[in-house]
Amino acid sequence: MGCTEGFGSFFITPQLSHFVDAYPAISVDILPLPHFISLSKREADIVIALERPEHGPYVCCKLCDYRLQLYATQDYLDKHPPVRRPADLGKHSFISYVDDLAFSSELLYLANVLPGASANLRSTSVIAQFVAAQQGRSLAILPCFLAAQDQRLLPVLPEEINITRQFWMYCREDLRKLKRITLLWDYIRAVTEQNQGLLMGESREMLFAD
Repeated sequence: MGCTEGFGSFFITPQLSHFVDAYPAISVDILPLPHFISLSKREADIVIALERPEHGPYVCCKLCDYRLQLYATQDYLDKHPPVRRPADLGKHSFISYVDDLAFSSELLYLANVLPGASANLRSTSVIAQFVAAQQGRSLAILPCFLAAQDQRLLPVLPEEINITRQFWMYCREDLRKLKRITLLWDYIRAVTEQNQGLLMGESREMLFAD
């Protein structure tokens, strides 16, 4: 299964650890990578991506919406000018993507939400951004399913700054009816629906299938 780095590492991997317990005859390889994964080159059987494939012999469904918010540690907020409205953010520095190396325009949150904001630390990895934000030196726009699970990170201006994106799941038509693919496909759809609270920033707790 190929998927984006953050979702693959912080949501899909813990969920699939339960899946393989329930279906011990099925082994799963997880490819959480910060770039596109090609089904046409048979790099994976199922892909979860930020964008729907425009063409190809694929079966595709919208997996879920998810939300991103601006996060900081309490230590950062205590030591820097107060943030009461978006205009206050001009006094702050950010952690963000390397714009020229982002594999999808869907990742360019900072430039779209806060034009002119400066990032003093940039990375192609959302996990690197998450770890950097934990150090309490800068603000970061992060997926709620990642940041909300860490009690050290607090949402900043959650009503004003929140971004909704989608994940799409797809596989090749010739694989979709295979039993192992059907079981995994249905399982992922079920647990993402079960975790809408976490994905949308309304809960800090990940839930697992019974």
